[in-house]
Amino acid sequence: MKNQYKNLLAVAVSSSVLATPVFAEESKSFVDAMKDGKTTLDFRFRIEDVSEDSKDSATATTLRTRLNHATGSYNGFSGFVEFDQVSELLEVDYNTGPGGAPVPNAVVIADPEGTDLNQAYIQYKTESTTYKYGRQRILLDNQRFVGGVGWRQNEQTYDGFSVTNSSIENVKLFGAYVSNVNRIFGDDRSPAGDNAGTNFLFNANVKLADIGTVSGYAYLLDNETLTKFSTNTYGLRLAGANSGFGYSAEYAMQSDAADNAADYSASFTALEGSYSFDPVKVTLGYEVLGADGADGYFITPLATLHAFQGWSDMFLNGGAGNIPGGIEDFYGSIGGKVGPVALSAVYHSYSSNDVVASTLASEDLGTEFGLVAKGKAGPVGLLFKYSDYSADAFGNDTKKIWLMANITF
Repeated sequence: MKNQYKNLLAVAVSSSVLATPVFAEESKSFVDAMKDGKTTLDFRFRIEDVSEDSKDSATATTLRTRLNHATGSYNGFSGFVEFDQVSELLEVDYNTGPGGAPVPNAVVIADPEGTDLNQAYIQYKTESTTYKYGRQRILLDNQRFVGGVGWRQNEQTYDGFSVTNSSIENVKLFGAYVSNVNRIFGDDRSPAGDNAGTNFLFNANVKLADIGTVSGYAYLLDNETLTKFSTNTYGLRLAGANSGFGYSAEYAMQSDAADNAADYSASFTALEGSYSFDPVKVTLGYEVLGADGADGYFITPLATLHAFQGWSDMFLNGGAGNIPGGIEDFYGSIGGKVGPVALSAVYHSYSSNDVVASTLASEDLGTEFGLVAKGKAGPVGLLFKYSDYSADAFGNDTKKIWLMANITF
């Protein structure tokens, strides 16, 4: 089966390898390509305060320094390298995630100190096709299944080879072979930081006039480090907007794969609608990560999990993004601008998809309220964010506050 997936990727590569390289804004020589590059320096300072019932509260003060360099292009070839340094500026009286020094009865704030090679790849680009080999960022659709976890100070990136093709009008095809997932905990924390495996990611987007974008995907994961994350996921997604109305609908099926000890089949459903009347936007949504009784449940180990199921991150479950019995999430939000400040308030109501399989006392898991404000002071981006999770049958009452400042040179 693995050879079949590799053959599919090989076909995608060979179908476009004869395409003409893009020579617009090309450097005249390899040396010029090195000189024509662009270097960027970025600083992101953050204070994160976490209070959780029955645990000791804590505050993390961290600084992420990001330095990257993109070369110029020569005969279609270019390169990119990026380093991240996360510094803990004050006392660490909290748990920083798997592999870190344990702090008894303390909360988790998953921004461990360390230096990482975040990205390093060689790129070859033609008029309609881009090839990348090396450590790279992969963000697919809304990052519900494959993303970069960009909220955390250390980003999730992927080691492998990817092809993106747009030779057909209104169609974008993506395929990747990934041999390692560099998770947010850093290279020094095995198995949490590095997940080796044989993973294939396929995604096709088709833009339909007056309807939206239809995405079809297959994410075939053989995680050799954490076999519980080995899954095959197939799905369809529609997202569009018309006359102020926004809408999306998505359905996916997932089963165990490779050496996963579980034997299950579970589904994912997401529906969302919104209406914008300048400057206000109102959104309602419903999302279900299902369960197959006690045999297993739908998981999303490569997702940008912080963007879904509330900012308190109550359902991370070690990166699985779901809990036994599954989760149903009804949510609503209202957002807009007050002068230069963007404001948004969000409410979630969580329930179990299968309370018997969950073994919880009630199907009502809890509720959450969130508030975020974003703006700029000159070149500095500023953010305030707050989340308040009220527990019913799952977890503990948890409050989180973030203050963040970001500047790029």
